[in-house]
Amino acid sequence: MSAAAGLQTATVKHPDVMAPVVALVDELRELVRSGGRNDLDACLGMVRARLSDPRVRIVVVGEPQAGMSTLVNSMVGSPVSATEGKPSVPVIVEYGQAPKATLVKSAPGGQVERVPVDPLNPLPALTALGVLRAEFAEPSALLADGLVVMDAPGSTAHEAAAWSMIAAADVVLYATDSAAELTEAQLDYLRRVEQVCPSVVCVLTKIDRNPHWSLTQRRNRTLLDGAGLNFAVAPVSGLLHREATERGDQQRDAESGVPQLIDHLHEYVVAQADSVAVAAAVRDIALITDQLTVTLRAESDTLRDPRRRAEITQRLAAARTTADQLRQRTATWQVTLVDGSSELSADIEHDLRHRLRSLVREAEAEITRTDPARKWADFASELDARICEAVEENFVMAHYRAVELTEQVASKFPPDNRTPPLPELRLTNPGEVLEPVQPLEPLESAKAGVGQQLLTALRGSYGGILMVGLATSLLGMSLVNWYSAGAGVLLGVNALWDDRKNRKQRRQAEAKVAVARLADDVIFQVGKESRNRLRALQRVLRDHYTEIAAEVGRTADEALRAAEETGLRYGDHRELRITEIDAGLRTVAGLRARAERLTY
Repeated sequence: MSAAAGLQTATVKHPDVMAPVVALVDELRELVRSGGRNDLDACLGMVRARLSDPRVRIVVVGEPQAGMSTLVNSMVGSPVSATEGKPSVPVIVEYGQAPKATLVKSAPGGQVERVPVDPLNPLPALTALGVLRAEFAEPSALLADGLVVMDAPGSTAHEAAAWSMIAAADVVLYATDSAAELTEAQLDYLRRVEQVCPSVVCVLTKIDRNPHWSLTQRRNRTLLDGAGLNFAVAPVSGLLHREATERGDQQRDAESGVPQLIDHLHEYVVAQADSVAVAAAVRDIALITDQLTVTLRAESDTLRDPRRRAEITQRLAAARTTADQLRQRTATWQVTLVDGSSELSADIEHDLRHRLRSLVREAEAEITRTDPARKWADFASELDARICEAVEENFVMAHYRAVELTEQVASKFPPDNRTPPLPELRLTNPGEVLEPVQPLEPLESAKAGVGQQLLTALRGSYGGILMVGLATSLLGMSLVNWYSAGAGVLLGVNALWDDRKNRKQRRQAEAKVAVARLADDVIFQVGKESRNRLRALQRVLRDHYTEIAAEVGRTADEALRAAEETGLRYGDHRELRITEIDAGLRTVAGLRARAERLTY
């Protein structure tokens, strides 16, 4: 019995919606038990427990000293979890009309005992030896809305318990310190969490201690997107929330971020609890039916033709060997993934350079035809738009090429495996990627003013007047006469024309250099973003298919064991067992079809 047994709380997951899925899980558990798959039965037990609980289970996880316990205490409104670095145990907090605390301790003979403790001062008891977990009942408004909060300690001693809590959870809050961005190890951990519980919120803790937490939030958002993890990033401060609650300061409470986190949970978790729970259960049912089908078919083949037992055993042994190879870096799918990723990265970079080189050639041709100083601002705006279009098309190409690469890797595995959660490579707003790129440089050699043009004309005309005036002075004419004045006008106009032509050529040269520099900046910035996204894609595919390879290996091992033991187990009752297996296969296929219809 839980700590809040018998107390009323809101129903979030409606029994009428859950009932068909629970019935499917129960039917599948009977088949699993008859096949001796205790591991699958345990998984289905977790699924049934999650569906049968009308509340939403929230588990808080993270690394030690990341502020998980403080976050739990601030959400619940009571000190139910040990803080300040003290060792603790898994904590479960449910709704209760009055505070209540119970410790579940290990007892001799493998039994457990439940020991009530003071709910107003439970922390000393949480650190006692032999405590397995602590269960609390609290009159919290959050819990009254149908939520159960669970704190999974970050120590390695409770790692198994933490994963059990994640498997039973409807949503996971991953606490990370706002002082530092997510590491690669943390991103790998979050990928594993998503495979077990797809609903995850990354909570940025201790923002009161780190004034630059917004930079960490933006960086974590970028890292999560690059890893293909579409998680919300919520900044909070449990200490600010507690102080604001004690003082009744709503503005300070809003600064803590805890009310916004709770609103997010209500809007995206509680409001969609039915659909999320059904979709997660259907996914688990599909995976388990696939594994059960492989085992039953292997046993059926052996029973139908005992003479083929050696052949089937050999085939299954080869399948197990192949599964082992799939887990190794030198396996075929790994080679396909690595080679395909390298080719994809090179092709995308070449496509980007080709598009930009074409734009540069077109821009240079337009600059050669006209004077760039006339409409330089309009030219820059049009060039920016064309660059954005080229970058967007480049990322669209990357997306479809990534889908092709995924299909190539998937072809190395048995059919009907689940689709990997591909990160989005297409750009919805190219301006975000191009924001660090400096705009097109202004032209230094702009058009000359009236005064400067007049001086150029005077300098040219001076030589003409002087030369012709000296020549005509030999004929007795004055230095300045009609002939020297006319020559001065002609040479002044010619000098002005040459100056304009030279200035135009300099402007065209400067414009071409500015366009080339802009293209180089775009290639540098967009190339980095493209490589980051492609590396994230490679990591997602690697982790996804590594897990599938492990599942293939487990299923092959179980199928091999069943095939080897079939002949000895059933003897003369082969026909009866074949009939049972055929009926089981039909039932399994029917269960999967019924489960898939529930998500339509």
